Amino acid sequence: MIEVVAELSRGPVFLAGEALECVVTVTNPLPPTATSASSEALAWASAQIHCQFHASESRVALPPPDSSQPDVQPDSQTVFLPHRGERGQCILSTPPKILFCDLRLDPGESKSYSYSEVLPIEGPPSFRGQSVKYVYKLTIGCQRVNSPITLLRVPLRVLVLTGLQDVRFPQDEAVAPSSPFLEEDEGGKKDSWLAELAGERLMAATSCRSLHLYNISDGRGKVGTFGIFKSVYRLGEDVVGTLNLGEGTVACLQFSVSLQTEERVQPEYQRRRGAGGVPSVSHVTHARHQESCLHTTRTSFSLPIPLSSTPGFCTAIVSLKWRLHFEFVTSREPGLVLLPPVEQPEPTTWTGPEQVPVDTFNWVHFGIWSHR
Repeated sequence: MIEVVAELSRGPVFLAGEALECVVTVTNPLPPTATSASSEALAWASAQIHCQFHASESRVALPPPDSSQPDVQPDSQTVFLPHRGERGQCILSTPPKILFCDLRLDPGESKSYSYSEVLPIEGPPSFRGQSVKYVYKLTIGCQRVNSPITLLRVPLRVLVLTGLQDVRFPQDEAVAPSSPFLEEDEGGKKDSWLAELAGERLMAATSCRSLHLYNISDGRGKVGTFGIFKSVYRLGEDVVGTLNLGEGTVACLQFSVSLQTEERVQPEYQRRRGAGGVPSVSHVTHARHQESCLHTTRTSFSLPIPLSSTPGFCTAIVSLKWRLHFEFVTSREPGLVLLPPVEQPEPTTWTGPEQVPVDTFNWVHFGIWSHR
């Protein structure tokens, strides 16, 4: 028996273009007092990063596979295929790297090997939606002598920052930011430079504040004014907005606002409804605020963006956008007043109306961009 442990030095979350570093430890778990006949012989071990794509058949109409090309996945269990047995298809992978060959471990002996690879910058982000899924994994294959291959899969989360695909690592060391107190190799310099560049771009994009105002109206008049101070946010930030209902001509009794993602299948891959397909657009609510607002002049709301969510992106098959979805409950009666008069000539008993005829309508704001 052989025990294989993979340890990611910086955790499982990466930015596309960063280098993944992993330490693979192979151990013979038998006690050292065991006989020499208990030694284990390993033929080889390899590692590879791949992205697995899976689409919902009821939502996405993918083109049929090319039957003229033979299947490149042999039935032999002695060939290293990281995506063997996985659902969907492998759309992106790095070249496999050999960790060792012809290794023999005595009882209680262990050896460690380092694996490093740059995550492809042209791939999609990690995403688990209702229509498609993009899943990244680090797969380590190990084969004992005269035995089938055993696979160890380590799930990864990859985030893509728009604009970094065209960035090139500077060759001049004076240009790349570095610390004079640390000794870094070329790979470490590139990673730190990429992380610092991504941080600078995110800070520049998410720190810009400018008040944007939008009038909200239904078929009978103006309900209020919605205000938002910026349109680009980082994961973990709060989306803060204001509502000015004092300027409206239609009384608003209640409103709710939801922070949602919209997953939309591209038109050429949409499955027709008449063919048994479901809608090609799906929404997921991440945060919600509801408030009764009759006689409220101004109010505000704050919706947190979950750290586990995926920033907006677009591929050839699907796009993901963030939005604010409002639902308003308004009165059908013009000039609705549900408070007793302030001045009364004599004490009287006042009772509010038991029923108020209302209308509901939705309003959507798409000017929300979420980044890492």
